[in-house]
Amino acid sequence: MNTERPHATVAGTAVSVDHYIGGRRQSSPETFEVRSPLDWSLKLADVSAGDSGTAAAAVSAACEAAEGWAGLEPAGRGALLRRLADRIDETVGPLAEIECLDMAMLLESLQQRVIARGALNFRAYADLAESYTERTWCSNGTDNRVERMPAGPAVIITPWNAPFMLATWKVAPALAAGNPVVLKPAEWSPLSASLLADLAHEAGLPPGVLNVVQGRGAEVGAALVADERVRRISFTGSPETARAIGAAAAANIVPFTAELGGKGPLLVFEDADIEAAARTAAGQYDDSGQVCLAGTRLLVAEGILEEFLERFDAHTDAHVLGDSRDPATTISPLIHPDHLARVEGFVERARRAGDTVLRGGHRSRPDGLWYEPTLIRPASNGSEIVQREVFGPVLTLQTFTDEAEAVRLANSTRYGLSGVVFTGSAERAERVGRAVRAGTVWVNCFLVRDLTAPFGGCGISGLGREGGDYALDFHSDLKTLQIRDGTTA
Repeated sequence: MNTERPHATVAGTAVSVDHYIGGRRQSSPETFEVRSPLDWSLKLADVSAGDSGTAAAAVSAACEAAEGWAGLEPAGRGALLRRLADRIDETVGPLAEIECLDMAMLLESLQQRVIARGALNFRAYADLAESYTERTWCSNGTDNRVERMPAGPAVIITPWNAPFMLATWKVAPALAAGNPVVLKPAEWSPLSASLLADLAHEAGLPPGVLNVVQGRGAEVGAALVADERVRRISFTGSPETARAIGAAAAANIVPFTAELGGKGPLLVFEDADIEAAARTAAGQYDDSGQVCLAGTRLLVAEGILEEFLERFDAHTDAHVLGDSRDPATTISPLIHPDHLARVEGFVERARRAGDTVLRGGHRSRPDGLWYEPTLIRPASNGSEIVQREVFGPVLTLQTFTDEAEAVRLANSTRYGLSGVVFTGSAERAERVGRAVRAGTVWVNCFLVRDLTAPFGGCGISGLGREGGDYALDFHSDLKTLQIRDGTTA
């Protein structure tokens, strides 16, 4: 590797463009460009592109740090993770501005909620790891207890949407469980992960405990997940990439968890608060629909369709497409020209297939990455626009005549990450909430998250669960210790 290159200056803050391995910055001869979705002519940085050698060096650093990090025990690790949380709190402003430029999430959301959630993740998992109560019992003349053992080096691969929050969501339980981490952020939005490495260094995390490797998934990512020294893999992204990672994990018999997006239903029954349902439905366009948990399939009772659409259109008309740094903006641009082309492709194929575009369906301006909030009435439930994740500001609208049909439509895709139900009936809330097949179902609300709850999907939406003790158990090897009293009278 070459010597460290100069930092890039992004929103007035110096950001290293190099990897962070074993407590030091290291560069690669190859680089890739990072540009801002707010203005694609604005190049933010040329970032080191790792390769198989970079991956091997990062895993080696993690292996060297493993014994010492595990030996700190939960209290020692927790103290350092809380220090890291403090540094995040002190750096919310710069982190938010950099993330806004890097992936275009609304600056106000980043400042008020999203970046601070990163600090909350580290504190929450530090607390959970320290409060773990070993199960104990007596049987067959022995005293028994279940212990958590750190599993070993973990590879964490994160997506380009909400990159800082999702990186901390995955890194925090791995570190709290006693595992050193190699983090590979998405190449479209890697800058906040580089700052996370700096904050971890300032907080005093030992060298090799957190390593950050940048680059393309097919090169450095593939090498990381194939390394036989890695003992845990956590991934968020597409089902296609997950299949390749899963094959590599299986070859080395490594536990693997994956969150793979969704095609969530949003059901509105006749007895629902239609205003609340319509407002929530229009809110699915937030962040340009680049949210895995979004309820993108609107399923509305026939009898209330006209009133629902009137209210939905009013809320959607109130959206403002603009610069994510402007407080008046409610819809940001898409992350990348390639992603914009992907969203356009879905809508154009829907038109050709006979689906009806009720609103939107075009770029909002020729010189940017904004796409109009779009609503499509599919010709059939088998339409591609219904059955595949678009990950953009595109919703579909279908109607149902009774509860059975509503549930059938809700469960009719291969996805199962989330669902939303609006009803005024407590009995229906319980019945339909249980019947919708998804990792999370919200009734009369949306995106209310509890860090201790399990998070993940059914079907092709994922494998395994994160969140709370579920994440700590995943990052641990569980041992049953049985002891028979060997003393003699």
